[in-house]
Amino acid sequence: MLWMLALICSLPVTNRAQVEKTEPENSKFPMTQSPTYNLEKAEKLARELRDKGIRDKAVLAAIARIPREAFVGEELAEMAYLDRPLPIGEGQTISQPYTVARQTELLELEPGDRVLEIGTGSGYQAAVLCEMGVEVYSIERYEELYQTAKETLNRLGYFPKLYHGDGYEGLLGEAPFNKILITAAPEVIPPKLKEQLRVGGRMVLPLGGRDRQQMTVVKRVNETRYSTSTHGDYIFVPMKKGTE
Repeated sequence: MLWMLALICSLPVTNRAQVEKTEPENSKFPMTQSPTYNLEKAEKLARELRDKGIRDKAVLAAIARIPREAFVGEELAEMAYLDRPLPIGEGQTISQPYTVARQTELLELEPGDRVLEIGTGSGYQAAVLCEMGVEVYSIERYEELYQTAKETLNRLGYFPKLYHGDGYEGLLGEAPFNKILITAAPEVIPPKLKEQLRVGGRMVLPLGGRDRQQMTVVKRVNETRYSTSTHGDYIFVPMKKGTE
């Protein structure tokens, strides 16, 4: 089963110069087979998130299989399992574990879903998605973060399709997507991302200004109609246009 998850995250893509296209020959299993990391802390974190209200067992199981310290600098490794955001460079953060779990839970993922993530960041959220058996596409606007996330994910045995690009544009050539996850806060729902959502699909994003956002679920009802619901207040870094 585990090797199947790795394959889902490494399906070939054509005509995309900045996407990781192939899986190295010596990487045939997801990182959960690696003896490098002790996952006791990850398992403990999953139990803590369950106690805080996360109910999706697949989300909790994914978090229990991922060494969060691999996605932060060595100087922050001891803090990796605290339920708080941590800096990763370029003024960005790796979201606190509860937020990662909650956003993922709100997606209501099904195996084989095509999922677009806006804001790769450290790559931790992409790893969670890969562990859940979905086909992952992820865009990062900062080239340095894109490169670091790609190296980290590939080293751990994950091969999602990663792009350095403008998240506001999405990936029209790969659309439509069953689910879209935005990990930074736009003040309005990006119109192009709404258009790239499949009918019946869901988008999860923190929506609002710099001081406060509401976690929002957007459902595409039909070709022209969308419905929204809100799920609590959060604070995220703002979503920016363009690339750096």
